[in-house]
Amino acid sequence: MAKKQDNDLKAKLKRKDYENELRRLQAELCKLQEWVKYKGLRVIVVFEGRDAAGKGGTIKAITERVSPRVFRVIALPAPSDREKTQMYIQRYLPHFPAAGEVVIFDRSWYNRAGVEYVMGFCTKQQHDRFLAVCPEMEKHIVDNGIILLKYWLEVSDEEQKRRFEARIEDPLRQWKLSTMDLPSRERWYEYSRARDMMLEATDTEHAPWYIVRSDDKRRGRLNCISHLLSMIPYKTVPRPKVKLPKRSMKGRYDDEAALTGRRFVPESY
Repeated sequence: MAKKQDNDLKAKLKRKDYENELRRLQAELCKLQEWVKYKGLRVIVVFEGRDAAGKGGTIKAITERVSPRVFRVIALPAPSDREKTQMYIQRYLPHFPAAGEVVIFDRSWYNRAGVEYVMGFCTKQQHDRFLAVCPEMEKHIVDNGIILLKYWLEVSDEEQKRRFEARIEDPLRQWKLSTMDLPSRERWYEYSRARDMMLEATDTEHAPWYIVRSDDKRRGRLNCISHLLSMIPYKTVPRPKVKLPKRSMKGRYDDEAALTGRRFVPESY
C-alpha cells in the first residue's frame, strides 16, 4: 500500500522526458538484439495482466525499434475446435524461439489461469491441473536453455474503470473494447482471486513473476524495459565499418522521366 501511495504522489512524467528515456532504452534493446543473434540465445517473454493494464502499449514500446525477425510477437486467438482437443500447451509450442530469437507472448498459456477459469471456459479440474503442471513445464523450458521472463501488469480498480470509459467514449479507442472487457470489469474480484492463485502456484525460483505497476503507463513501460534489459546480460557486438557505395553509372538512363504518365497518389499534404 505504501508503494502505491508513493507512486500516486509522483508527478506525471513529461512526454519529452519519457520519449528521451524510451529512446535510450530502445537503443539498448537494439544492442540486446545483436547479442541475442550473436550468441544464439532463445528468449521467451510472457505478458499477462488485467484487461486495460497496458500490455499492448508496453509490447509496442519494446518492439517498435527492433527487427520483427528477432523479436516476434505472438497473440493467439481463441482456440479452434480442433485445438480444444489437443494437449493444452500444444498450440503454444510451435511458436517457441529458435536460436537468435526473442518471442513475446501477448497473453500465453496463462489464459487458463485467468480468463478461461473466470469466464468458465475450462473446468475446475482443468484449472487445477494447469496450476499443478505449469511449474514443471516451465522447469523443462528453462532447463532446455531458454530464458523465460514473466511479467504481470497490475492496474488499479479506479484506473481500469477510467480506461474502459475512455474506450467506450473515444472513437480512436473503441476498437480496443473487446467482448471480454465488460465481463472482466464486472468480475474484478474473481480475477483478483484467480491472479492470486496463479501467483501462489507458478511464482517459482526457476520462473518467477515480475509485477509491473501500470497505472502510470509511461513509467510502467520504462520500468519494464529497464528490468528486461537487466535480466539478460549482454555486450555490444562489434559491427564492421560500413561505407555507402557510389551509384554505378553503368546502364544510366532517365529513370524519373520513365514515371511520366503513371498514377501518383494526390499530394494533399
